[in-house]
Amino acid sequence: MRVKWLGHSAFLLTATDGTRIVTDPYKPGCFNCAVNYGPIREAAGFVTVSHNHLDHNYVADLPGKLRAFRSAGERKAGGVTVTGFDCFHDENSGRDRGANVIFAFEDVGLRLAHCGDLGHVPTAQAQAIGRVDVLLLPVGGHFTIGPNEAHETMRLLGARVTIPMHFKTSKTDMPIAGVEEFHKGQGNVKRAGKSEVELTPSMLPDAPTIIVLEHAL
Repeated sequence: MRVKWLGHSAFLLTATDGTRIVTDPYKPGCFNCAVNYGPIREAAGFVTVSHNHLDHNYVADLPGKLRAFRSAGERKAGGVTVTGFDCFHDENSGRDRGANVIFAFEDVGLRLAHCGDLGHVPTAQAQAIGRVDVLLLPVGGHFTIGPNEAHETMRLLGARVTIPMHFKTSKTDMPIAGVEEFHKGQGNVKRAGKSEVELTPSMLPDAPTIIVLEHAL
């Protein structure tokens, strides 16, 4: 599977059979330009939406006719099995910011999970989620889990590769931390120097590894 970070929590996932899935598309300039990544022009057949906020649910301007997944349950996207798991955007069972869905994508033996705006360590959901090879994880805090909770979530889900998202960059004006707060002091940190990485079961590292991508947009 090829994993391309577009920006914020939006990725383009390209499966072995060519199926293309966009995750959590943002509205450029939303929240008074607090999220100012460029427009998403990637063609895809499917899109996942973890929750109904403008920096994660802006399907309207995506090119083509896409099938959108917005809830828990299992379905197929081409050759990819996509399964959603209910969780919360905060530590108070959704009372502060509402619900969130973690989506797991299984492609020829590789299992990737996109956590959306996860607001708590998903202890209650971990058994249902099952094996996670690659974890797309918010790390910036304030609106989501922060660095410490992100480290705990990595360990809980047993991710072999973690790709951070939803952290402060030059394209965001939110009170969230930069990615350095997440990976400082951690072993096996790789800065890809690009927006995209290809991962297969045989390419997974033996030790848990953090891969920091550059945003494409």
